[in-house]
Amino acid sequence: MTHAIYPSLKGRTVFISGGASGIGADLVTAFAAQGSNVGFVDIDDTSGEALAQKLGAGTVFYQHCDITDIEALRGAIAAVRERFGPIGALVNNAANDTRHKVADVTPEFFDRTVAVNLKHQFFAAQAVAPDMAQLGMGSIINLGSVSWMNKNSELSVYATCKSAAQGLTRTLARDLGKQNIRVNTIVPGWVMTERQLKLWVKPESGAEIDAAQCLPGRVMGTDIAAMALFLAADDSRMCSAQNFTVDAGWS
Repeated sequence: MTHAIYPSLKGRTVFISGGASGIGADLVTAFAAQGSNVGFVDIDDTSGEALAQKLGAGTVFYQHCDITDIEALRGAIAAVRERFGPIGALVNNAANDTRHKVADVTPEFFDRTVAVNLKHQFFAAQAVAPDMAQLGMGSIINLGSVSWMNKNSELSVYATCKSAAQGLTRTLARDLGKQNIRVNTIVPGWVMTERQLKLWVKPESGAEIDAAQCLPGRVMGTDIAAMALFLAADDSRMCSAQNFTVDAGWS
């Protein structure tokens, strides 16, 4: 996919979590192509380092970071700030959609799932808000999911986190809006990432997707990246507290 060019993104510092593979890698690639200064984190060093090297070490900066470790996350954000300047756009992409049966969920699993799917979104937003206030503008983009809207099975804790992300977006939008900081949620449908194709997409899934979507074809990571570019750019300057669903009409 060839993305539109947004002049306001050239030179803008962008922080992306979970950027080494899947949707995250498409986000990193798309922002780098805009001429943004992109800092991204992941725990997959092999993929993260390869992506940064491919895109150009001058404007793309990879760091190892477990985003469930909030102090480490804060440190990674500080390192991007030191390297590229104040952060003008944040994309809270990192997540894990491991399937789980209700009876198998332990308190420890519940807490880990919240940490990787929700908690880091708040603390990353908290960490970049002063940068954006300094700049006089900013865009925070949280990643939700249609899973809770579609009542998908074996995702109860994950779906709870993703529905909560939309509540987080709306309240942060109110709290930060007076500083000209916009907060929105991208709500992806079933995105055909390598992980999804390997773990969850079955031979019979094609018929399910075709029946559920209003549009033909498959939702790809580049489709999510296209929406993220728009929301991070000045072109969406009056968009805040909203959910932008990219699911081919499924939900």
